[in-house]
Amino acid sequence: MTDAPITARDVFARPPVAPRNSSLAQLTATRVREVIREPEAVFWTFVFPLLLAAGLAVAFRARPPEVRVVGVLPGARAPELAAGTLAALDSTEGLAALAVDSASAASALAAGRIDVLVTPGPEGVQYRYDPTRPESRIARLLADGALQRSAGRSDPLGVTDVQVSERGARYIDFFMPGLLGMNLMGSGIWAIGFSIVSARSKKLLKRLVATPMSRAQFLLSFLLSRLVFLVLEVLVLVGVAHYAFGVPLRGPLAVLAVITLLGALAFSGLGVLIAARPQTTEGASGLMNLAMLPMWVFSGVFFASSRFPAAIQPFVQALPLTAVNDALRANMLEGAGLGAVAGELAILAAWAAGTFVLALRLFRWR
Repeated sequence: MTDAPITARDVFARPPVAPRNSSLAQLTATRVREVIREPEAVFWTFVFPLLLAAGLAVAFRARPPEVRVVGVLPGARAPELAAGTLAALDSTEGLAALAVDSASAASALAAGRIDVLVTPGPEGVQYRYDPTRPESRIARLLADGALQRSAGRSDPLGVTDVQVSERGARYIDFFMPGLLGMNLMGSGIWAIGFSIVSARSKKLLKRLVATPMSRAQFLLSFLLSRLVFLVLEVLVLVGVAHYAFGVPLRGPLAVLAVITLLGALAFSGLGVLIAARPQTTEGASGLMNLAMLPMWVFSGVFFASSRFPAAIQPFVQALPLTAVNDALRANMLEGAGLGAVAGELAILAAWAAGTFVLALRLFRWR
């Protein structure tokens, strides 16, 4: 039995083209498989943030009030007052009195071994301390109160202390939303950016030019694959923060999901934009560090962004990581709803749309 003859119509016929929606689904599935097959990506996305959070939770765990060390230097004119001063300070809660001599007093104060240096005299008491250190200011107030009361001062107002312990004010409560935001940034920029640039440097993108796939589908597949891992990433980090460290979740979970979704899209768009032109991973790495360094410093991951001067606050508040961190903290710690974080969500939406549109214009296959 012979084969049928090949006609001109068979030669010049166009090959069947897969539906455009199926190519996007296949591209997205390919991106997901690429991440799963990379143990390093899984470690840096899921394991490393948890190790970092555990280390900081131990370092900043809830502890009893710290004891401030007060050094007592006997005055040359009234050395007999030192004993009474030591007794008055040592019997005060939160203080520990330590007798020092003139030779070691200055070095002990400079090295932080004592928080304040007290020199009693017949005309009064001299306090020597560093006002830029919060520990020294607290020690000075406690020491002065103790010595004034021992000298016969009476407080005209009665005082009642009501001690409260509320979750949300600890450092781990402040840090975990920042860690989640930082992880969204790192996963969106590094994972997507390196994947695109690596494919371009290996000449893989050049082969895709002849396919019916558009650049919009190609870039969109990275964003969609990022959202697949976003669900697991948020569940792991938020679950560990809440159940292991007791971080509160006071706001609606639906709003938390919207914040993380827009944050992931904003950083993914930034990653696609950075990878639009570079030919080497070294060049892309420099651009990624240039984009992320200001956010690491200014966006309030480890300390509040409000510490920076008012003159640069418009720049700080316009950063996507600042918007993510502020919205996450407002939702998780203060119970903020959708309306309360609408400004931050608008900033993230603008970053997501603007970077993706700009990436479409700048992207090159070769």
